[in-house]
Amino acid sequence: MKIHLKSFALLAAFATALVVSVHAKTVTIGNQAPDFTVTDISGKTQRLSDYKGKTVVLEWVNPNCPFVKKHYESGNIPNLQKTATGSGVVWIEINSAAPGKDGDFDPAKASAWLNEMHAAPSAYVRDSDGTLGKLYGAKSTPHMFVITADGTLAYDGAIDSISSAKKDDISRATNYVSAALTSVKLGQPVAKAVSEPYGCSVKY
Repeated sequence: MKIHLKSFALLAAFATALVVSVHAKTVTIGNQAPDFTVTDISGKTQRLSDYKGKTVVLEWVNPNCPFVKKHYESGNIPNLQKTATGSGVVWIEINSAAPGKDGDFDPAKASAWLNEMHAAPSAYVRDSDGTLGKLYGAKSTPHMFVITADGTLAYDGAIDSISSAKKDDISRATNYVSAALTSVKLGQPVAKAVSEPYGCSVKY
């Protein structure tokens, strides 16, 4: 059977489009954030729907990423985590690095890193098959999402307004996540609900 090159190219393009559509994110500001059930590194089940009534932050992380190091070694994200969780926010860190890829920390190594960085998330999840990352369309580390108490997505994007790996830029930047959490707490619309996340690509 002969297959014309043009026909083959069309089939290949269709197959590629299908794969892209399968992996396209399903989250939109103002809509319900998609539910998920995952197991964190402590063995506890983390189900988004279990946190109805609480604000939830999802943070994509890769401990080896220079942009992540900027925000952790400076204390920026750990301090924000402590402030947020201290006021009742649920903060879930997610590492979607595939097995063997850069930043794929096993549970023991991830726990040691969290302790070293004085981090204070509610949970740390290894999303090794990338299911959760692709569900939310996580692009980079860090990539941040804020979900309101009724399950609505309120923020999707960068941690702050200056896309650099320099610690000195933190003090000059507008922290979008902190601002979003304040607006959500006050019951106000998030002024900057979407921004372009910056950092290292998620290592699917």
